[in-house]
Amino acid sequence: MKKKFVQSAISTVKALIVPALLIMIWQIGGTQGWIKTTAISTPAKIWAKAVEMIQNGSLQKNVLISLRRVAIGFAIGAGLGIVLGILLGTVKKINDYLRVIMDLLRPVPVIVWVPVLILWVGIGEKTKIIVIAIGTFWPVFLNVMDGVMNVDRKYLEVSTIFCKSRGETIFHVILPAAVPYFISGIRIASGNALMGVVGAEMFAASSGIGYMVTFYREMNQPASMMVGVILIAIFGAIINMMIQKRARRPNHE
Repeated sequence: MKKKFVQSAISTVKALIVPALLIMIWQIGGTQGWIKTTAISTPAKIWAKAVEMIQNGSLQKNVLISLRRVAIGFAIGAGLGIVLGILLGTVKKINDYLRVIMDLLRPVPVIVWVPVLILWVGIGEKTKIIVIAIGTFWPVFLNVMDGVMNVDRKYLEVSTIFCKSRGETIFHVILPAAVPYFISGIRIASGNALMGVVGAEMFAASSGIGYMVTFYREMNQPASMMVGVILIAIFGAIINMMIQKRARRPNHE
């Protein structure tokens, strides 16, 4: 246990060396005039601004609003992606009918839907949540469908030999075999959800992290703007690490 802890600590330190060096170079470059601080400020000023925003409560307010939007949109998009992925992966007739429309919609960037949705449903919470759901849906749907369609035929043959029903085959054979694909889809979808909420908030919002970035850019306050940018990066990294940790857990158990 102790050895494992030491190895984990060493790995963490190694991972932090490069970011720490980059922050030091950034700070020195800003104070020496090598970097245009009117565009990205310096780490010290960004930290000071973040503390100020925490003290006045504005940072927590905007973060919680964005996280709420992400949670709702992600749940809707991932849920639909799982259901349709299983459906199109297991029922060939449905796949035949929907394949073309899916291929037409899939390449459309999620940010393109923002102005369209503003016209359809107006500037409100629905627009942001739908954008996040769309960005989440595609990677989950495509990965689940691929996972279901690529299940080893031997597993299906064994299920048939033991006279398992279609439902039992799906839940006890197909879905467990498709778990790696599902995790891969969730990992991509989490990044898309963050991009979706930021993009939607930049276009049509009066709160949230994306709104913060746009507002402070327009107010020419680079330190405050960079607080939002760095928060997005941190949340993305945390979510990615959580998914990676969860994906590795079954191998250790």
